[in-house]
Amino acid sequence: MFATQKYGSSRSEDRLLRFVLLVAIVLTLAPVLRLFAEGITVDDRLNLSLISEVLSQPSTQRALQHSLLTAGLGTLVSLVIGSAFAFLVALTDLRGKAALVFCLMIPMMIPPQITALSWTQIMGPSSVLLKTLGLAPPLGAPQPLYSPAGIILLLGIQHTSIIFLTLRAGLRAIPQETVEAARISGARGLRLWWQIIVPLCLPSLAAGIAITFVTALGNFGIPAMLGIPAGYATLPTLIYQKLAGMGTTVLAEVAVLAILIGAVAICGIGVQRFFQTRQRVHLVGATSRPLAIPLKGARLPVEITLWCVVFALLVLPMAGLLATSLVPAYGVPLGFDTMTFASWHEVLFRQPVTARAFVNSFSLSISAAIVLMAICLPLAWLMDRSPSRLGRVFDSLVDLPYALPGVVLAIAMILLLINLPFTEATLYGTIWIIFLAYLARFLTVMFRPVQASIRQLDPAMNEAAQSVGATLFQRLRSIILPLTAPSAAAGAILVFLTAFNELTVSALLWSSGTETLGVMIFNLDDSGEIVMASALAATIVLVVMLLMIAIQLLARQLPKGVIPWQT
Repeated sequence: MFATQKYGSSRSEDRLLRFVLLVAIVLTLAPVLRLFAEGITVDDRLNLSLISEVLSQPSTQRALQHSLLTAGLGTLVSLVIGSAFAFLVALTDLRGKAALVFCLMIPMMIPPQITALSWTQIMGPSSVLLKTLGLAPPLGAPQPLYSPAGIILLLGIQHTSIIFLTLRAGLRAIPQETVEAARISGARGLRLWWQIIVPLCLPSLAAGIAITFVTALGNFGIPAMLGIPAGYATLPTLIYQKLAGMGTTVLAEVAVLAILIGAVAICGIGVQRFFQTRQRVHLVGATSRPLAIPLKGARLPVEITLWCVVFALLVLPMAGLLATSLVPAYGVPLGFDTMTFASWHEVLFRQPVTARAFVNSFSLSISAAIVLMAICLPLAWLMDRSPSRLGRVFDSLVDLPYALPGVVLAIAMILLLINLPFTEATLYGTIWIIFLAYLARFLTVMFRPVQASIRQLDPAMNEAAQSVGATLFQRLRSIILPLTAPSAAAGAILVFLTAFNELTVSALLWSSGTETLGVMIFNLDDSGEIVMASALAATIVLVVMLLMIAIQLLARQLPKGVIPWQT
């Protein structure tokens, strides 16, 4: 009887696995395959002439060079800032580490278009903050951020958190006993850091560099807001300009551009994996206590320096954004006689599109987090219990929609859903295409933490429940869900906060009535409504920070692992 019961349970697990795996594959890989097919076929026949034609265009070659330059040097800026913070926070006896980590997470949660907008408010001749302080350059002086150097700087600042978090995770895994043994053997100072610490954290550092490069390569908000006014196009902005100017008639051409930028992104991930497989240094066992190298007399100067950097990267741009939102017109100095909340009132209470954008962004982000949790929890558990060839293929490709730039995924979703199979219906121009794009893009953000958590579970618990007659859904509800809930909650928080301000995907998918907050800020700035754009951006930053602070305040009441920046 027990064998029959176990066999029946196994069959039900296999059926559920096939169903959930099929749903996940359709969500994540079908758009990518459709994109690839569009770029290499003409009239359903293999034809590479379009690829050759698009790649030979001077605009394509310039945009590719610009993308590689800005992403590469932006990654270098992130590496310098993020690694310095990671080494000091993870390895030394600095005070206020939790506050530093929280502050460094904020730029990653603020959308890139707000980052670009806020920094333009503290530089240039029209800067309200500089005019108020009497430091503004003369009228007619160029805006320094409308340049490749400006794009590189802000890409580096935007993605510093990625380097910091990945490297810090690797550094925290280094046991203090390892460093103490090296000290006993005579290693000191830079020799200890270079010969012991750096080799042990190289896999984490390589992963952070690769993810940062790929993310910077696909960043749309910063190159669009700084590069388009300067006539400096990267591949994501070139795709956007072609679609905005000629619509869906150039889908085949932009599909080739999307394949090109996707190929570069995949090469970046491939390089990272190559260096990880070449890494021969391994740690065995868990760290007993984290490193805390004493800084002694240098601790206070180092703390002051780090907080000054945080102030320059976070507080100054937000102050410039706030100052701009409180004047009647862009370029007017802020004073008691000029201060007004008219732009806040206009954009928040008189513009109906704002309320619609808030509702759209909130509903899309919370729905994506809930649906992805419902998909990834059973999927990760069943893939771990019933390994298969299809599951292994999916596991190796699930990161692809997130690794690809958002604009590439948007093109893929348009190609897949502009004409639904066997019908004349279309999802293009509806909010559903944005929702499905969010599911595809952020599935791996939810799946990977849940998968790592499930791999740590003892299979004996599930077998014991199965032996006493617990059904598949009873085991999922009573065993798997409670034990993996912290990791799933951390993934849901990341999905929600990231999707809430998303622009790169929705910039090509929105239509009247489906605007998101990221799209609205970009459109306001693009149309010259900089004061209203600043007011809306400041509101969004305030909402994001309040959400993060609320989550942080609940840290003691929540299980360990729920808060992503503390994991």
